[in-house]
Amino acid sequence: MTDTMTPAEMADKLVFHVKQEALDDLAAFGRLVEDKNAVMNLVGPATVPYYWSRHVLDSAQLLNHRQDARTWADLGAGAGFPGVVLAILLKHMVEAPKVYLIDSLAKRCRFLQQAVAELALPAVVVNDRAENLDLKVEVVTARACAPMTKLLGFAERFMHNGADAWFLKGENVGEELREAGKAWRFQVEETESLSDPRGRVVHIQRLQRVQSR
Repeated sequence: MTDTMTPAEMADKLVFHVKQEALDDLAAFGRLVEDKNAVMNLVGPATVPYYWSRHVLDSAQLLNHRQDARTWADLGAGAGFPGVVLAILLKHMVEAPKVYLIDSLAKRCRFLQQAVAELALPAVVVNDRAENLDLKVEVVTARACAPMTKLLGFAERFMHNGADAWFLKGENVGEELREAGKAWRFQVEETESLSDPRGRVVHIQRLQRVQSR
C-alpha cells in the first residue's frame, strides 16, 4: 500500500498556506529519507510509504500552534522529524528563521547535514547532547526522542532560557506525564494529533524540578 494522503491534502489540514515550492522541497526530502533508510534505519520501514500522513503532517502540525515562532530546537532530531520539515516550511513562510537540529549520533548528523545542504535550509546541525547546550530559542520540540521525564531534562535549559516546549507524543502520553510529575512541576496542555487521533501535541510551560526533601 501507499499513502492515501496527497501533498495537497496534507497542506489542507494546516491553518497556514503551504507554497508549492515547500511541497517540492518536502517531496525531495522524502526521497532522501527513503534512499537513506535502507542503510540507516531512520524511520520504521513500514512507515516509509506513509510519508505525508505519518511524518510530514505529524511534524508540520506544530506550526498550527506556533506560526509566530522563528527559532526552534529539535531534540534528538534523528531522521529530521519534525525539525527538517519545520525548516522547509519556515524557509518558505518567514524571513530569517533558524532551526537547530540536535542529535548526539554523528551518523544521523551527517544525514541531517546532507538534507540541510541539498535543500538550502535555514537550519544548523548540532552534534551534541541537548543537556550540554545553552541556546536561546522560542520553541523546543521533539518526536520519538525519550520518555517525558527524561525529555524534560533535555529541554530544561532551553525552557529556562525562555522556550516553550511542544512535543509530539503517542498514545502513552498520559502515563508518561504522570510519571514525569514525580520529578517535575509544569503546566501542560494536550491537543489531539492531526496525524493519529491516539497521539497528542503536548505543550509544556513553567518547568521546575521537584525539590527533594
